[in-house]
Amino acid sequence: MSNLKKMSMFFFTMVLALIMLAACSQEPPSSGSNKDTDEAKGTEKPEEKDNGEKDKYAFIFKNTGNPYGEKMMDGFKDAIEELGGEVILRSPDQPTAEGQIQIIEQLIQQKVTAIAIAGNDNDALEPVLKKAMNQGIKVLSVDSAVNADSRILHVNQANPERIGRIQIEAVAEMIGGAGEIAVLSATSQATNQNLWIEWMQKELEEPAYKDITLVKVAYGDDLRDKSVSETEALLKSYPDLKAIIAPTTVGIAAAGKVLTDKNLQDKVKLTGLGLPSEMATYLENGVSPWMYLWNPIDVGSAAGYIAHALVAGDITGALGESVATGVFGELDIVEDGDGTQVMLGDPYKFDADNIGEWKDVY
Repeated sequence: MSNLKKMSMFFFTMVLALIMLAACSQEPPSSGSNKDTDEAKGTEKPEEKDNGEKDKYAFIFKNTGNPYGEKMMDGFKDAIEELGGEVILRSPDQPTAEGQIQIIEQLIQQKVTAIAIAGNDNDALEPVLKKAMNQGIKVLSVDSAVNADSRILHVNQANPERIGRIQIEAVAEMIGGAGEIAVLSATSQATNQNLWIEWMQKELEEPAYKDITLVKVAYGDDLRDKSVSETEALLKSYPDLKAIIAPTTVGIAAAGKVLTDKNLQDKVKLTGLGLPSEMATYLENGVSPWMYLWNPIDVGSAAGYIAHALVAGDITGALGESVATGVFGELDIVEDGDGTQVMLGDPYKFDADNIGEWKDVY
């Protein structure tokens, strides 16, 4: 064999050996994601973005046209944009779980990074929110909670016990400790409303309130017209009614208008949770001696900071962790039944003396 042929065979053998070595060194293809990891709440990390695209943070409120919800979404939007994320704000036309489920399915398809939701139902959203978490989306509830299996943690606008008890304390003072009262709530499935009402009922068990009778809990579904109708029905059914507690911004404003139109400010007192901008007239004319709320803009902003911390991996939502919440500072993550939550603070009292400072704010 000539030297040229020998060299050709040598090089051919070397090239063939290198090709076989490279093929053997390749890792076997992945067989798919780990089932246990997929099913863990929010543990699967979202896909890394290498195209400069921003993380997408979605906020879902109960329904459109709700001023309280709009303010909360404003706060969320400002916080997320300040932190460098992209914001998607969505709400169904009506305050139903079905409407929110459709929106969540759409957001999953859009591959959002996080979903913050004020739930219309404690349990009905669980399958679709679990689906979102299994795809790596960080889910938290805000204002109105979903059950612990449906989210990583809950952002509670204030201590539920204090919200409930303080409204009974207020109404007792307004009516001199005796008489019939009623509650005008949002929907019968609203977890925050129901929890506050439970604490109202527990407070009423105290001996100091033995002469106060809760005659009915009515539901205006956070719709203005229905809340007006429910208020009128309460006045008709209970002619001796002394006060109405409306722990919903839509309901209290509707009740305030009905009582004003009927000139009942000296007969039926009104308190609850309301937006200063909507309740100023009723505080000033005496229909509502005072009422309470927190700043929904701040609640939304805190939710934005917490959602960002979850996405960044700064927190996991576990009991005992602490998280930066913007205006509320560093807060502890505490127990919430089977889950965890962040509680933002006590409700603030608004009356005729201070409403002028707040009515143009929110």
